[in-house]
Amino acid sequence: MFKSFFPNPKIFFISVLMFAGLTCAVWYGYNEQMAALFGLDITDAEPVIGLKHFVTNSFLLFYAYYFLCTALFAFAWFKISPHKWQWWSIVGSSTILFSTYFSVQVSVAINNWRRPFFDLIQSLLKPIGNDAPTKAVDAQAASTATGQLFDLLIIFGEIAFLAIFIYVVTRFLVSHFIFRWRTAMNEYYTQHWLKLRHVEGASQRIQEDTMRFASIMENLGVALVEAIMTLFAFLPVLWSLSEYVSELPIVGKIAHPLFYAALFWSIFGTGLLALIGIKLPGLEFNNQKVEAAFRKELVYGEDDILRATPITLNELFSNVRKNYFRLYFHYMYFNVARMLYLQADNIFVFILLVPTIVVGAITFGILQQILTAFGQVSNSFQYLVNSWTTIVELLSVRKRLKAFESTLDD
Repeated sequence: MFKSFFPNPKIFFISVLMFAGLTCAVWYGYNEQMAALFGLDITDAEPVIGLKHFVTNSFLLFYAYYFLCTALFAFAWFKISPHKWQWWSIVGSSTILFSTYFSVQVSVAINNWRRPFFDLIQSLLKPIGNDAPTKAVDAQAASTATGQLFDLLIIFGEIAFLAIFIYVVTRFLVSHFIFRWRTAMNEYYTQHWLKLRHVEGASQRIQEDTMRFASIMENLGVALVEAIMTLFAFLPVLWSLSEYVSELPIVGKIAHPLFYAALFWSIFGTGLLALIGIKLPGLEFNNQKVEAAFRKELVYGEDDILRATPITLNELFSNVRKNYFRLYFHYMYFNVARMLYLQADNIFVFILLVPTIVVGAITFGILQQILTAFGQVSNSFQYLVNSWTTIVELLSVRKRLKAFESTLDD
């Protein structure tokens, strides 16, 4: 699965983690010093609204730093362990990481846009009620407000078009990347066909399991990368927005309450559902085994009249039915817990903000920013919650391919 596409997978992925940790530490620890070398000012300031968000000094420095680190890492592996698929596995992976990070920054840009837009709407809304005072708005003020609203809507349109472009490019790159990976697996397995052909369901594993592995990785892998990038982008945002919230229900006053509440809620949900769904990977794996046995007997029956008799097929299908019914039962209580948690998640942040909203400590624009940032962070931490069923399927496919590859190692 991995040696066909990546050079020396075990060492490669360890080196990726070590190099990523080192480069992140250097960036977050010394970015201001690096900026000073080039005469750039990247000190904290008010968020930039619109497309200029992506061409600030901090972003320009990050672009150069990222591409330099990628070039150094790729060059080292090109020399240490040349591989047929190195451009796709190393450079392609880095390109997809950058594209995903950029798409997350588009979400940050939209979140920055929310405060001025919704604050402007709040300032223009008139109180409703018979006894409520009305706001007298003259023609000049109305014209100015109209222009401001349309300017902000145009800015949103610019960001939205950029988001569409980045999304299309990212999906295009990922699709090609994953198919190259499947091609590498296919070449590797067919080269060893003489040893693998005797394995039960060999043809299915090469054709169907590699296809399923590739398609699952296409969706699951991008979701994982996006979740990690979202955390890097929105955790600082949520940390800074926590200054507007000083108190939580029950807990009371703590520093950076939204940040810690998001951590607690997400870890709680992930741990709960992982515990409840712990039996699902094994059942999915068994499901693939009984399905393969049933299909294999049918294939033999096409060429041999003595195979695939009704008694044999009924017995094999009863195993299929038994495993499916067990799977349905375990998914039933898992889905109950999952949906209860997700529905509670919809109102959790509002419960946290009740004391703050009651005293009027935040504006409508800040509220929108908090809701978006909290949702992004909690969804990232809830990666296992949202993707558990797909992860279960991936684990079952990986088990089958791992058992398949073990033949090559006798």
